[in-house]
Amino acid sequence: MELFNSNRTAPLAWRMQPRTLEEFLGQSHILGHGKPLKEAIEKDSIVSLILYGPPGTGKTALAHIIARMTKALFMSLNAVTSGVADIKEALKSARKGQRAILFIDEIHRFNKLQQDALLPDVETGNVTLIGASTQNPFFSIIPALSSRSMIFQFFPLKEDDIKKLLDNALKDKENGIGGSGIELTPDAMNFIARVSEGDARKAFNALELGSFILKSTNCSTYDIKLAKEVLQKKSLYYNEEEHYNTISAFIKSMRGGDPDASLYWLAKMIEAGEDPLFIARRIVICASEDVGNADPRALELAVAAMKATELIGMPEARIPLAQAAIYIAMAPKSNASYMGIENALSNVREERTEQVPSHLKSTGYRGASRLGAGIGYKYPHNYNGHSVDQEYLPRKKTFYYPSGQGYEKVFKIRLHKRRVV
Repeated sequence: MELFNSNRTAPLAWRMQPRTLEEFLGQSHILGHGKPLKEAIEKDSIVSLILYGPPGTGKTALAHIIARMTKALFMSLNAVTSGVADIKEALKSARKGQRAILFIDEIHRFNKLQQDALLPDVETGNVTLIGASTQNPFFSIIPALSSRSMIFQFFPLKEDDIKKLLDNALKDKENGIGGSGIELTPDAMNFIARVSEGDARKAFNALELGSFILKSTNCSTYDIKLAKEVLQKKSLYYNEEEHYNTISAFIKSMRGGDPDASLYWLAKMIEAGEDPLFIARRIVICASEDVGNADPRALELAVAAMKATELIGMPEARIPLAQAAIYIAMAPKSNASYMGIENALSNVREERTEQVPSHLKSTGYRGASRLGAGIGYKYPHNYNGHSVDQEYLPRKKTFYYPSGQGYEKVFKIRLHKRRVV
């Protein structure tokens, strides 16, 4: 428990950690009145847990609260600095008969071998596991371990919660900076709360750094100018889960015809350092899958944007990427091409395979005519309208259904005449 005691030399974010559930701010969806997790903690009857979410949202703080409240043996490891030997030593202590809880911070950093070492004791109940992770456990934790744990997602704190935490730190003379004479102006507090992106640790760090600067200059007013100097660039929380979620939102926004949302998700990916060619490839796919022949130029522009991205690189490539994303968002939509090939593939896989009719077979080899290849083929350009009625598939089948959107209106009329004949 000494690990969790206040230390005046520790960072402000560490000193201001909540000590009770009553002091804990945020995550009301799992720690609100009557919620199962809160009741389990209060009754000291928790099962194995995995707490995951962005940094600075209270995962480790909640583990420390559990450590203070439980009567069980509480052990703590950090996956960054611990190995299999440390895990085995902790599990050895847990097998001495006393109910034991093992908290592992940054558990997603354990490799498969290290996670496997935990499994037997978690499975038999020799130890109750609490894992804290910034990564989605379904990506980073082995299924055997995640399936034996309750999984709780933490969300970024609200701006009002961040403001309250900052206010507490300004007033707390024991653990905060109360009594220092530092005055945080309202606009500076609002700025820190907004730019911290729901990360309490980032907000505390900004307050602490600013207070150090003020002390060195014998000033006491923490204004928005100083806040902007301290928080020069907003950092984005962008892990594997965010990678998939953001590209999904980007594609669905283009598909849904919203250019503003498309640009926002594109900007988020660019700012987070996403591979621009990955973005470009997804734009190409969307142009074909969701616009298709309703506007064939969409695919041309998307491919051109991808080629431009490859040639000029970032940051300039953001411009053709934005141009293509806007065009696709605003273009008429049709997934008829996508559905057409899916229908045809399904037929090829599930139905009897059709043989190529003799008149459509290749005549480009010696002896083809002796096998009847190409005999009876009608060359469409020799007929009025450059079209002639002949069999192109042994059994009549329809896979492509034009949507009637954009240029596909022409296709729909043309095909209707052809198919009625």
